[in-house]
Amino acid sequence: MGKVTGFMEYERLEEGYEPVPQRVKNYKEFVIGLNADQAKIQGARCMDCGTPFCNSGCPVNNIIPDFNDLVYRGDWHNAIRVLHSTNNFPEFTGRVCPAPCEAACTLNVNDDAVGIKSIEHAIIDRAWAEGWVQPQPPKVKTGKKVAVVGSGPAGLAAAQQLARAGHEVTVFEKNSRIGGLLRYGIPDFKMEKSHIDRRVEQMKAEGVSFRTGVLVGAMPADSKVTNDAKDTVSADELKASFDAIVLTGGSEQSRDLPVPGRDLDGVHFAMEFLPQQNKVVAGDKLKGQIRADGKHVIVIGGGDTGSDCVGTSNRHGAASVTQFEVMPQPPVEENRPLTWPYWPIKLRTSSSHEEGCDRTFAISTKEFVGSKGKLTGLKTVQVEWQGGKMVEVPGTEKEWKADLVLLAMGFVNPVATVLEAFGVDKDARGNARAATETDAAYKTNVAKVFAAGDMRRGQSLVVWAIREGRQAARAVDEFLMGASTLPR
Repeated sequence: MGKVTGFMEYERLEEGYEPVPQRVKNYKEFVIGLNADQAKIQGARCMDCGTPFCNSGCPVNNIIPDFNDLVYRGDWHNAIRVLHSTNNFPEFTGRVCPAPCEAACTLNVNDDAVGIKSIEHAIIDRAWAEGWVQPQPPKVKTGKKVAVVGSGPAGLAAAQQLARAGHEVTVFEKNSRIGGLLRYGIPDFKMEKSHIDRRVEQMKAEGVSFRTGVLVGAMPADSKVTNDAKDTVSADELKASFDAIVLTGGSEQSRDLPVPGRDLDGVHFAMEFLPQQNKVVAGDKLKGQIRADGKHVIVIGGGDTGSDCVGTSNRHGAASVTQFEVMPQPPVEENRPLTWPYWPIKLRTSSSHEEGCDRTFAISTKEFVGSKGKLTGLKTVQVEWQGGKMVEVPGTEKEWKADLVLLAMGFVNPVATVLEAFGVDKDARGNARAATETDAAYKTNVAKVFAAGDMRRGQSLVVWAIREGRQAARAVDEFLMGASTLPR
């Protein structure tokens, strides 16, 4: 595929960024994508390696060598057809996916991987610009009705596939806008929400109905989960009105840090902080928005959510931003012969880190301290990992100044009330219990109720959610019709 000697002739070319002083002044995307000539060169680097590990490295099994070759040959129209055959929303993954496909690239064994993600980004952006992304309404309606609960990437993928199979699909979303954690968890500077909006319009033209501000089941009164619902619908109502139900809500229950001082004013979950800013960017008026202006901010958690808190805090104008990670600092470069083609553990510096952030590893928070109910700092200790257990290092206690602490330590499970409302069995982690590799794929213990995405597998990537949504759609179609022509 591509040019036979391309991988020897051309270097990897990264997408560019707008300068830091410019981009931190707003919440717009700042990635400068590859132009057609640059994408062609990246496509030329694809090795025709015989066994394309990139395909299996990609959760949706994108047919990567094929679209690389098509871009190299200038056949962009067929490139988007190949890309859409496995991925409903490449504009989402082309922006926010960490690209496990590139870790699995054969060229990555001893060189820089093909820029697969940047090629995907270029293909879908050109497809929208050229008007190639059009609604695909079904030619025949089945008369079957399906409810999809949750409008994140899993729910949207399932809904689109089921609508194209001819079913009447209604998506229920507890918030006022469609998108789930795509909408409220990912900052606009990483993915502007217009990308969601135009997909919603496409899906409406394909026959999907959307009901926003509707909570299925109930929500605990003390819940910190984003919820704009003004109406409710019971599980029994859905079961009575629909032939199948797909539960695709996110894993929204944040992992807490129950140490002394946790109740001080100034300690918040990341998913209290980030959705508020996204709502403000969308034009909503909020009272008491959590702001980082002029504050010393400490983000606890070293993953993508923590990085998003760093970038948002910098745009607020924080006095300083520090990020804690309880694990030791990983190596700058992975041991490729040992880890390839699997996802390697190595030091990853995000664009938000480059905007201004001090990072501290192997550190544990012992206590939040404050005055008159307000946070003023926190106490920490350095840790070591011995035999898989965390051990404090004597004499390393330290007190840090902090006006705002954001807890970004991941998510433990979906909001339990949704599963409880339907009577769905849960696994040991509190997720919906449903297998994927059996004749009862994605089926729960409750008749005609399916589960997919983070609600089934736990906190994961957007690309995994799209995969599960697509596969669940096929399982539902088989359940309703006895057979399915939807791809798996």
